[in-house]
Amino acid sequence: MGQAEAAPARRIVTIDALRGFVMLLMLVDHAREFFYLHAQVSDPVNVATTPPSLFFTRLTAHLCAPVFVALTGLSAWLYGQRRGGRRAASEFLLKRGLFLVLLELTFVNFAWTFSLTPRTYFLQVIWAIGLSMIALAGLLWLPRPVLIGVGLAIVFGHNLLDPIEVEAGTPGGTLWAILHDRSFIELPWGARARTSYPVLPWIGVIALGHGLGPWFTRQLSPEARRFRLYALGLAALTLFVLLRLANGYGEPVPWTQGATPLFTLISFLNLTKYPPSLDFLLLTLGVGALLLAALERLPSGLQTLLTTFGAAPLFFYLVHLYLLHSLNNVALALFGPNQGSLFSVPNVLSLWVLAVLVSLPLWFACRWFVGVKARTQSAWMSYL
Repeated sequence: MGQAEAAPARRIVTIDALRGFVMLLMLVDHAREFFYLHAQVSDPVNVATTPPSLFFTRLTAHLCAPVFVALTGLSAWLYGQRRGGRRAASEFLLKRGLFLVLLELTFVNFAWTFSLTPRTYFLQVIWAIGLSMIALAGLLWLPRPVLIGVGLAIVFGHNLLDPIEVEAGTPGGTLWAILHDRSFIELPWGARARTSYPVLPWIGVIALGHGLGPWFTRQLSPEARRFRLYALGLAALTLFVLLRLANGYGEPVPWTQGATPLFTLISFLNLTKYPPSLDFLLLTLGVGALLLAALERLPSGLQTLLTTFGAAPLFFYLVHLYLLHSLNNVALALFGPNQGSLFSVPNVLSLWVLAVLVSLPLWFACRWFVGVKARTQSAWMSYL
């Protein structure tokens, strides 16, 4: 096989490798959610009360959602190239998006609560990805420059909407909570939904990810693609630094001078995720572009390790939530609570050790599932 023919497969492997990398960072953050809940962090974090080790652990997890949503848009473009163009991609995005929304309301919420009748339904990242895919199913019919323009307008302009408030309990309030305001929606049977991931900025991110698609064709050499990704990443990070230094538009929470250079840096990097501010997206997507370029030169062994996770993202997501929640319940039953009514590990380092240990059985489970998926011809398997 010639180099030109081999290039597309390598590019897809690189995308899976980056997806696998951010999924492992997500595993650390979700281990924190189950095993360090006594030290729960706010958004943005309280710099005065959050230890640096916990802050930077949380900061690494900020990469996960933006990179994953952007890669979802990029993967949708690649899917269309393989399966017959825009119509095939649009149909897949619509059906899978609806499937993810349903999944968030059922199996994902149960994984977090272990309750069939929860008081609160949390509409989180799977919900946001699902709605973003539904939006992209329509947006991808736009000419590519227009699609990129829409994505840029949303990412750069959505913070202009921050002052808008819509009365809760009204149809407009419900729509605004879904799009841009992290708040609660009262449900008819007495429960409520928490829009943890307002979806409007994520629609911009998935559109920009889709716009990168032509960079991953045979017509563009790997060297040229890496140059573009490095340039894009550095440009995003430069703009982030300039906007953050100005302490104005792009981040609702200003940074302040800390008692030490470390705490000044923490304040500078303390960004809003819900919904993601412009500065948040510039930082995370900039780093993501640099990683996507750098991972093409990753040794094959490490690349295989990461792609095993990245090739089964939804399977990994569901299994790791159920595994972490079950492990915490077992630990609580065996050892009893050690932080109020909770069982927690003693420090942040323990969270990283726990995540490494949990990743081992997850790797074997993902490898098994990828094999099953490859051998199965059923169309529904493409949704997992």
